Amino acid sequence: MNIIVVFPKTEQAKAVRSILIKGGYLVDCVCGSGAQALAAANGLDSGLLICAYRLPDMMYSELHEYLSPRFEMLLIGSKSQVGEREVEGVVGLSVPLKVHELLETVEMMACVYARKKKKRRSAPKERTEQERRMIGEAKALLMERNHFTEDEAHRYLQKRSMENGTGLQETAQMILSLLGAD
Repeated sequence: MNIIVVFPKTEQAKAVRSILIKGGYLVDCVCGSGAQALAAANGLDSGLLICAYRLPDMMYSELHEYLSPRFEMLLIGSKSQVGEREVEGVVGLSVPLKVHELLETVEMMACVYARKKKKRRSAPKERTEQERRMIGEAKALLMERNHFTEDEAHRYLQKRSMENGTGLQETAQMILSLLGAD
């Protein structure tokens, strides 16, 4: 997991980085402003951004707004700042910071991050209109020639696709070229 730490005071950011490194985490970048953090985040696919409530150039809420939705955010601030956060989905820790609380929170967020990443990878990709049309034509041909229901035709396509190690659209294309040649 990529980790970016951003605090207005460099010594605070370095202290958090040091705790994380001792806890077994790799910190990709330490920044002093929101703009630097966004530039670092743009170079990464996803990860965790740990930040202060107020940065020299923006508030945490603005940073969250500009940040990729593939990044989780951990806000560190006073009890009142953490308690009144108006951005949904931001995890908060209040100061004085306890090392074990920081590490446990980062561990929890790493688990959530891993689940989301796995879910993104396993989500089916969107098919183009042409791919959907080709699959529909292959199913229609199977329904007409083999007297399949639509569900049976779809299952047939899925089964052949898995057996051949090809995508559904590729299997539909093969069926259309083989059976549609009559």
